[in-house]
Amino acid sequence: MVVWTKPIRRSLKAVASNKGRGKRTLRGTLPTALALVMGLAGAENRAYASVQPYVINNDRGGTVRDRLLEIDTLRTTGQPVEIRGQICYSTCTMLLGLPQTCVSPGTVFGFHGPSRSGKRLKPDEFEYYSELIAQHYPETLRNWYMKKGRKRIRGIYRMSGTEIIRMGVKAC
Repeated sequence: MVVWTKPIRRSLKAVASNKGRGKRTLRGTLPTALALVMGLAGAENRAYASVQPYVINNDRGGTVRDRLLEIDTLRTTGQPVEIRGQICYSTCTMLLGLPQTCVSPGTVFGFHGPSRSGKRLKPDEFEYYSELIAQHYPETLRNWYMKKGRKRIRGIYRMSGTEIIRMGVKAC
């Protein structure tokens, strides 16, 4: 919020004509003032968003591409992430690699290998996406995923939040 310390004593007519003010014009001043106020409001919203937790409730996953965009935004803002729902399946589990993520012990996490709508990928694609997904996990979980978790394409491996916490992710 902008607080003026001195009252402005110039009339609107004087401001518009710029008497005694050099080359400034109302046309140039108003957009500058609006940009400043909007910029300050934007900064306030970003600061507010970074303190409010991003709460995940019952997320069944989605595309790797969409999740990567979400992770990039959360990493940039540092916004706390709380996984509190009953389930966090598929790409939702990629949020576990963010340092600001915490999990509820009661949440069930579901893991499976990369696929295209449930169909197997070519071996080189499978390897690429497995590694891409795994790099978003803490080390212990990453090792498990690369050895076992990624091999299931139909169905999922379920793991409790308590197990995830034992692997190094903070509890909420």
